Amino acid sequence: MKKPSDEPDELLAIEQLASPSPSQQRMDVLYMQQALQLAHQAGKLGEVPVGSVVIRDGELLGTGMNRCVMNHDPSAHAEVLALREAGARAGSCRLDGATLYVTLEPCLMCCGALLQARIARLVFGAREPGTGGVVSIHEALRLPRVNHHVAISEGVRANDSKALLREFFQSLR
Repeated sequence: MKKPSDEPDELLAIEQLASPSPSQQRMDVLYMQQALQLAHQAGKLGEVPVGSVVIRDGELLGTGMNRCVMNHDPSAHAEVLALREAGARAGSCRLDGATLYVTLEPCLMCCGALLQARIARLVFGAREPGTGGVVSIHEALRLPRVNHHVAISEGVRANDSKALLREFFQSLR
């Protein structure tokens, strides 16, 4: 679906199962703003600026920002850290009914974590053409033999996510 140039970026998302209602789209923008704030913090700390939040029934269960460099841990992606916190807060590794918001398309590892946590819905900002496991290089959440499926919305605040990443990598040059 091509984005009409006259519509604001933050109200657009491509839903691959069922289109979210206008009120859900507004909530998606608000929750993605929280993820963007975390991404901005990660960038200030020298991490790739990616942020994530987990929401269930309007409650914030977990937050995460990339901490791979700081933690010396290749698995310390924003999504994984948000899922760990959400699981601890919920008292369960299963997060049925929860939505994970993340500023950048999850990689294969993070897609596996989403499936294991039984996340109901994924909302992401920008695509990741090099390692994206949702739509860019793989469709890990759409494998036919997987016993759990995740609703996917993409493009929420994508331009803001891309700008954060662009600024971060330009500052390294």
